Amino acid sequence: MKIGVLSDSHGNKFSLGRAIKALGQCDIIYHLGDYASDCKIIKENLDIPVITIRGNCDNKDEGILEIVQKIEGVNIFLTHGHNYGVNFNIFKLRFKALETDSKIVLYGHTHVGRIDLEEDIYFINPGSISEPRDGSKPSVAIIEINNRIIIPKLIHI
Repeated sequence: MKIGVLSDSHGNKFSLGRAIKALGQCDIIYHLGDYASDCKIIKENLDIPVITIRGNCDNKDEGILEIVQKIEGVNIFLTHGHNYGVNFNIFKLRFKALETDSKIVLYGHTHVGRIDLEEDIYFINPGSISEPRDGSKPSVAIIEINNRIIIPKLIHI
């Protein structure tokens, strides 16, 4: 299973087009919020499931706040991250991962792509496709899960 993850698109259609191209071979796409309404464009261009998480810049009717998905026997916790203090650290996300028995935590909000492995849990932020910060480049994440083996990577777009 190949999972595409993007976040913080902020209505930038050019960047969204580049993200769609990078994620076109995925089996499912997660948009982690901030302009979750951009998922309509993803759905119009790709015939794969798209799960939308609501960010701090989204209306209440634009996706869900957080969810746990089970893919290939692996629990994945999805959130935008603003309610977990991710601008400072991933401390609260670690507790949520343990609470939900998640081996992957997906979050956005910081606009900085990163992959951290702590206590056998992957904490993955795909960065921002439109407004990267701290010298990072526009990016998405692709996660492959096969037989409970997790292979995440950041892709600059």
